[in-house]
Amino acid sequence: MKLRTFSGMRPTGKLHLGHMAGALSNWIKLQEDPGYDCFYGIVDWHAMMSDYANSSVIKGNCREVLLDWLAVGLDPEKSTIFVQSHVPEHAELSLALGMVTPLGWLQRNPTYKEQILNIQNKDLSTFGFLGYPVLMAADILLYRSSVVPVGEDQSAHLEITREIARRFNNFYGEVFPEPDILLTPTPKVPGTDGRKMSKSYGNSINIADTEKEMWDKLRTMMTDPARERKTDPGDPDKCPVWDIHKVFNHDEEEKADLASGCRAGSIGCVQCKKALKEHVVSMMTPIWERRAYYESRQETLDDILWNGADKARVVARETMDAVLEGIGFVPRR
Repeated sequence: MKLRTFSGMRPTGKLHLGHMAGALSNWIKLQEDPGYDCFYGIVDWHAMMSDYANSSVIKGNCREVLLDWLAVGLDPEKSTIFVQSHVPEHAELSLALGMVTPLGWLQRNPTYKEQILNIQNKDLSTFGFLGYPVLMAADILLYRSSVVPVGEDQSAHLEITREIARRFNNFYGEVFPEPDILLTPTPKVPGTDGRKMSKSYGNSINIADTEKEMWDKLRTMMTDPARERKTDPGDPDKCPVWDIHKVFNHDEEEKADLASGCRAGSIGCVQCKKALKEHVVSMMTPIWERRAYYESRQETLDDILWNGADKARVVARETMDAVLEGIGFVPRR
């Protein structure tokens, strides 16, 4: 039997190179593996947790996420691609799981604490934001996922899902498998300010950026702070631009020359950035072409999402029937 897996992304804006190098590259590998049955959701209810005061942007952001997914290579013929709210069982299961989830589990969640500290321009003091791990667990458990692909730094998130599944099963019988962590490589892709690339930080280089927009961001990106002049020796390991080279530049000889020149102070940061630009543009050109193809085909995009939701609901309904039977509710038609 195939191993079923679910992964999702919040539609809070256009996706960036960090998404592509990390999560999306791993999702594409899974969809190409005949041993996996992949469900990929644009989780719009999760977007409401931070964008509830400006929800009018979510619909457009869903389209942008779908375009980016298709552009980098997710295939609706090989994966089930849908919008979370088109499968109402996500919200229904979240309600059921929330009934048994202790508050302490949510309050200790490291991502909750991190985002409360780092996102200062939004009021996140809501029930929905505190409870987002419950909805995340519902997303995964609704498809009775056997494995979930995560980076090592995200394994704590999945552990909450496993705890919730275990607690629910203790009360109501073995309804859910406890999904295993499928550790996947997550290369370090810094943003233009040197911090982790993130939409929340406003430092991202987006998949949908034009060549000029991408170069403008790379050109002004921070480098090793010790290099004030071109002739100053630098340390590539302290340079965010070098971290991006390590992900997207596969010419080992060129990288060795650039690193040597940086350490010797014989090449400047602009030369290093121009070399990186050539590799990024070469990689992105077919992606931009696929994105442009789908941008002009709104009907095709709608069909992909509706067909995906129909496929997802078949599985979701089976799970909810088992949930309601386990709880002991009156059977529904």
